[in-house]
Amino acid sequence: MSGARMPLVVLLLAGMAGCGQPQPDNAARSPAATPPAAEAAATPLTPAQEAYSQANARMHAGMAAAVDADPDVAFAKGMIPHHQGAIDMARVQLQYGSDPEMRQLAQEIIRAQEAEIAQLQAFLAARGVAGSTPAPAAPAHHAGGH
Repeated sequence: MSGARMPLVVLLLAGMAGCGQPQPDNAARSPAATPPAAEAAATPLTPAQEAYSQANARMHAGMAAAVDADPDVAFAKGMIPHHQGAIDMARVQLQYGSDPEMRQLAQEIIRAQEAEIAQLQAFLAARGVAGSTPAPAAPAHHAGGH
């Protein structure tokens, strides 16, 4: 081995010497040692977070089930749960949100997405494709008269 490469090899081996070694006890108690995902999992979700999480799960399950050999049908079948997910999230915004701009946007999203779902359902119905109805959304509970 040449003299110029020897220091590099020594440095690499020295750096690897600590790999796989147990960490000091204080590292386990360090806030930096707790991954953000693990910390978030330990924190209970707020009702709004839970509602968003449920809407997201329904949307993704519906989109995953939309696979079809016909790309046009697959697109329409996938967009229906996608748009329904947007409606569900907009309803969560109306239930829990307070910002007037976001509430207005949520209302506009509901109107637009419902119209597009109807268009997609009509496309599928015209082709005799079953399953053109979005998964039912969770019942909307409007807090504070929203």
